[in-house]
Formats: sequence, C-alpha cells, structure tokens
Amino acid sequence: MPRLSEVTAALDVLWPPERAEEWDAVGTVCGDPDAGVTRVLFAVDPVQEIADEAIAIGADLVVTHHPLYLRGTTTVAASHFKGRVVHTLIKHDIALHVAHTNADTADPGVSDALAGALGLRVTGPLVPENGLGRICELDHPLTLREFGARAAQRLPATAQGIRVAGDPDAIVRRVAVSGGSGDSLFDVVRAAGVDAYLTADLRHHPASEATRHATPSGKLGLVDAAHWATEWPWCEQAAAQLDEISDRHGWDLRVHVSKTVTDPWSSHHTSGAPN
Repeated sequence: MPRLSEVTAALDVLWPPERAEEWDAVGTVCGDPDAGVTRVLFAVDPVQEIADEAIAIGADLVVTHHPLYLRGTTTVAASHFKGRVVHTLIKHDIALHVAHTNADTADPGVSDALAGALGLRVTGPLVPENGLGRICELDHPLTLREFGARAAQRLPATAQGIRVAGDPDAIVRRVAVSGGSGDSLFDVVRAAGVDAYLTADLRHHPASEATRHATPSGKLGLVDAAHWATEWPWCEQAAAQLDEISDRHGWDLRVHVSKTVTDPWSSHHTSGAPN
C-alpha cells in the first residue's frame, strides 16, 4: 500500500506544480502524508457531492481538476460549503489533491483528453510557449453542423449541450481545442489557421468578433460546450495514467472516475419554445 506522499509525488511528475499559473492553487489541500492509499477518486470539482461519493466508495484520496480554495481563505468552518467539504474529507480520512493549470499545460493534459474524446488527431499545442490547448485534424472532413453533433454525442451530457456559431455547412478539417474557458485564446486560434475552435464559456462579444475573421475555408466556426464537459475527459485520462504508475510500482490501487455531473447549470429551455 503506497503512502499518500508517494502517490502525490507521482501525480506531481504527471502534472508538475511549477507549471501552474502564479494565481493558481494546486497540490495537496488536506491529508496525512504518511496515510496509506488504496482507492482514488478522480473528479472535476471538489464539491460536497464528490466528497460524499468518495465516502460511499471508500476512497482515501480525491483528485480534482478545480481547486477548492482558489483565492485563499481565512476559515474552513463547516458553516460554509467549502469548509464543510474540508470537514467531511478530514473526518473520513480522505485526502484532496488538485491539478489545475498544471494539468492544462501538461503533455498529455486536459486538451489532449478533450481531443481524444472527440476522435481528433493532435498535431501540436495551440500555445507553444506554455503548451495550452491543442491543434488537431479530423480523419475525414465534416461540416460544422456535423462536428457540433459529434461533440454533443461524445462529450458528457449537460443542460447547456453544445452551441455552434458560424455557417453550419462550412467544411471543418483543422480544429483547435482548449478545455475550460477559452475565449482568451482567440488571437492564437486565428493565427493557427484552423477551421473551427471548440472550447467552453464563450462570451457574446469575443465570439461575435471571432466568427467574422477569415480562415482557410471561410470564417471561423465556434463550438461552445459546457465547462465541466470539456474537462471531464481528463479524469479518465488521469485515472489511466495513475493505473499505469500503480502497475509499474506494484501498488494495489483501485482507481475510479466520478460520473457525477457537477456542472452548475441544471436545465435548458430553447428560446421561443411553446409552454
């Protein structure tokens, strides 16, 4: 049985904490370094539902993509929902470890998992300086409509679903993807000369401006998925990576991926739909 410190050291090799952005909060949030680890749960968000799931399956360690305390805190009182998560985990001897922007820029990282879920072939990073995002190619050209439908079929279901901007009949051969919020990358997306860009949390003005720029096949198409849905494939990829490490070291680890949907949006109503 490996100790927590041994498991987190292995995770830090996969996603080096020094690759995290300065504003980020990654690493171990709670847990005894000398405690044994037999079962690990991967999830996107460190919320109460995930803590409860960890208890239910007997996990000793939860690994999440999003930090619990991103901007710091002065209290972990259980009267606050984040403090309640901390109390729940510690009370049941469950550690919490976070890999956020260091997992975004890793190779393989969050965007590799997203590309894999969509059946795309990665040709390189979208931002070569830090490794953020990926430039990909499709094995066979699709229309933007078909590519959006593929995303809806292959990414986890959410209330938002998939939004598409651009000519639905435009041909898509090269695609940029970035897990999580991605409209800050429009300049490099345009410079990459791709036909479409799939990411999450696209805002009105950046999206409106982006679709008016020319690409090799016309105008840039946008595919906007839910933030949680674009990052969840990383959980499966990360779990497989830890499985490999466990086998290599002879650890008896059981690794699980949470399928609990922690996307904050709970329902969707099409505008103008009948009551």
